[in-house]
Amino acid sequence: MSFANKVVLITGSGSGIGAATALSFAEEGAHVVIVDCSEERANVTAEKCKQFGNKVLVITADVSKKDDLDKVMKKTIEEFRRLDILVNNAGTVREESILDGTLIDTFDDVMNVNLRAAVVLTSLAAPYLIEAKGCIINTSSVAGVEARTGYKYPSYTISKAALNHFTRISAMEFASSGVRVNAVNPGPCFTNIFANSGTPGTFEGSDKFTALKKICDPVEVANLILYLASDKAKSITGCCHVIDNGMALL
Repeated sequence: MSFANKVVLITGSGSGIGAATALSFAEEGAHVVIVDCSEERANVTAEKCKQFGNKVLVITADVSKKDDLDKVMKKTIEEFRRLDILVNNAGTVREESILDGTLIDTFDDVMNVNLRAAVVLTSLAAPYLIEAKGCIINTSSVAGVEARTGYKYPSYTISKAALNHFTRISAMEFASSGVRVNAVNPGPCFTNIFANSGTPGTFEGSDKFTALKKICDPVEVANLILYLASDKAKSITGCCHVIDNGMALL
């Protein structure tokens, strides 16, 4: 796959799946826009991407804020004059419960990052993606397609289920313009989402909940994102692609 001279914007690309995706696109010749709430993490990713000789733009932003998303799009277009691929990857998680009322305290924060940011940025990017006949990939989760007893992150699962349906609805709207929209739905994957969110949690031991008894590496998810963004997937739109080592089977 080659993405030579394509412009790719990736939110939450300071670490985890986002960072792996930025690095993979850069390796394939793309110019990458790295968006993260942490300038330090974003710059680490940027330095790794620069080794491939393509342009890298770093934007520090809180994707839960409309003004910051306006800034992201404005700076991207000012720098590159185009946008080919949008990866809505930024995410957060909170430990909470419907029964004890803690869900109410954290619900808006999670929805604003995991869902609203994708809706807003997709809307802002629409004219540029239509002009480029580009594509969108949303990072969702297997948690958005299943419910498990004892799961401690209800607003996260709700946001990802909604993101799945937003993927399908936006794919229908964009189809007539030749823009494809898909989602990836990872299961357990070694990322820093718990630490970055200030939430207790770990992926250690979650391999026992998968059929293959393993946990994904972020690069595996990045590989799927690049495939969906490539011409090899030019007939795929409106789909949510589970990559969970068989977690949903159990």
